[in-house]
Amino acid sequence: MCRVEETSGKCDYKKQWEMKMKIFGEGKMEKLKISMVSRSKMKLWMIRAITTIFLWTCFAQLMTLGEMFRPRLLKGWPSCFNHSELPLVAELSSIPPKVILPPKRLYNNNGYLMVSCNGGLNQMRAAICDMVAIARYLNVTLIVPELDKTSFWNDASEFQDIFDVDHFITSLRDEVRILKELPPRVQQRVDQGMFLSMQPISWSDISYYAHQILPLVQKHKVVQLNKTDARLANNEQSLEIQKLRCRVNFNALRFTSQIEELGRRVVKILREKGPFLVLHLRYEMDMLAFSGCTHDCNNEEEEELTRMRYAYPWWKEKVINSEMKRKEGLCPLTPEETALVLKALGIDRNVQIYIAAGEIYGGERRIAPLAEDFPNLVRKETLLEPSDLKFFQNHSSQMAALDYLVSLESDIFVPTYDGNMAKVVEGHRRFLGFKKTILLERKLLVNLIDQYHNGLLSWDEFSSTMKEVHADRVGSPKKRTVIPDRPKEEDYFYSNPHECLQLLDEPLIST
Repeated sequence: MCRVEETSGKCDYKKQWEMKMKIFGEGKMEKLKISMVSRSKMKLWMIRAITTIFLWTCFAQLMTLGEMFRPRLLKGWPSCFNHSELPLVAELSSIPPKVILPPKRLYNNNGYLMVSCNGGLNQMRAAICDMVAIARYLNVTLIVPELDKTSFWNDASEFQDIFDVDHFITSLRDEVRILKELPPRVQQRVDQGMFLSMQPISWSDISYYAHQILPLVQKHKVVQLNKTDARLANNEQSLEIQKLRCRVNFNALRFTSQIEELGRRVVKILREKGPFLVLHLRYEMDMLAFSGCTHDCNNEEEEELTRMRYAYPWWKEKVINSEMKRKEGLCPLTPEETALVLKALGIDRNVQIYIAAGEIYGGERRIAPLAEDFPNLVRKETLLEPSDLKFFQNHSSQMAALDYLVSLESDIFVPTYDGNMAKVVEGHRRFLGFKKTILLERKLLVNLIDQYHNGLLSWDEFSSTMKEVHADRVGSPKKRTVIPDRPKEEDYFYSNPHECLQLLDEPLIST
């Protein structure tokens, strides 16, 4: 009998246990107890195993995320999966930042626009910006532009050899659809000749493309524009179009990582020795032959340049009066004239001068007067090892891209001729904060030089006049000069895209 102080539940439990013992026997009950304990242990073991696997999975995923986003999430953590002996800082710097792509712009595609650029690197660069703006306005699909391979420079470089093509496509996808190549079914039409190839009219307003080109795209489905330089007017375009031209130029057209890295290396070498000036000395054989400028050349050189000019049918002007062009300010400065101008402007004799140009016509003989007055002349070929430039040899556009990057970073940029590189770099330096660019007034300048050489001006008079003339020609904020019906004579959009540069606290001035 149970004692009174024990609970009734406890007594009932004891009675049930005794009853089971009688029914099953003590042996069977013992086995039942063992079985129940074993199952409990098995459940516990399985729980521990599953938990361990889950934790290790989470840890592995966390470490994977750490390798991807270490600069933000796991900065300073050691990696269990990377046993490189490189310093942590170098390892982190090699991890590309996460790129957030803009959303795609959705629109009804009116057709496909193929583009064949012509000219040198910067002529093609400006044309690409124009073509993107035109494609966006017409709601067509743009095929990655084809670069000029048949001009004087004979450069076989493709778009992707110079520019980061993936960045070009993705960075603009909220504006226009860009493809590396035509879709197969459309390419078949092109292979069968079912497309239109044409040259658009120079300096055209965007309305020309809407009223003349768009109907042709809709009719033929594929239109190829086979000459693209200066095909969009400088002025009287909508603000949206002008800003898109800037966006392409200053953001979407990024050089390849190899070119960018080499450019940074050149700038670092120069910066280690102090400030530097980039001199765009446009005194190469092709420039002199094209322009017909032969001042200070001997008879043999004049004949050689004339033969070259007649050898290229797309250089339309054949008979040229060199001295008349020079007096009009339409010739590039010679190295001798350049040295005189830099001295008169008060440029420090010991400053580093990086020459951004191809091979100077006349070689060391012609460059000697400049080197005598400014002994710290350098070029990419003197700053880098031959192995650094071996992949760029015979690719003038890639070499020009390297000069472009160094020109952007210089303390002062001085072009001796207002060609395409001079203009585009000038505009880009304005975009980067109106960095100092000395814009030489060549028409007045050559007159002053001649007066000085003829003894009509003393050095002090020559120098003071030079400084006075160029005091406000340093790339400061201003509006473009507009000359109706004479677009070649007005300010070029890409040399001063003022719609993209206006300062909030400083109104633009007209000139």
